[in-house]
Amino acid sequence: MFRTADAFGVTKIFLVGYTSCPPKPQIDKVSLGAETWVPWEQRKDLKRLINSLKKKGVFVVGLEKTKTSEDIGILDIKDIKDIALIVGNEVDGISEDILRLCDNVVHIPMHGRKESLNVSIAAGIAMYEIKKLL
Repeated sequence: MFRTADAFGVTKIFLVGYTSCPPKPQIDKVSLGAETWVPWEQRKDLKRLINSLKKKGVFVVGLEKTKTSEDIGILDIKDIKDIALIVGNEVDGISEDILRLCDNVVHIPMHGRKESLNVSIAAGIAMYEIKKLL
């Protein structure tokens, strides 16, 4: 996600919970150096991070398919300055308590049977769509 974040002008990546952090050979290999110039920060508690971001006026968007999630392509963020995109665990997604903290929950429309993507692929698509909408 470091290279993708760099491509779309993301100002910071927050690595939360048990997410691996640089330096790590697997991250270094796929990031091709982007982990050295894309700002990042490790945090232990996602709830605290979200609350802190919201206090600073950041609009928090969760990327998760739910009964009430909206198509990311119609997300109305024209007047939003700062956005945080929350992507979930590869297997379990975003928990209900975190989804409730989000200002909006969006999904990527899919046509396959599985209806799920690798989290880094989904994040890349979401970053692209958000960039288009700004």
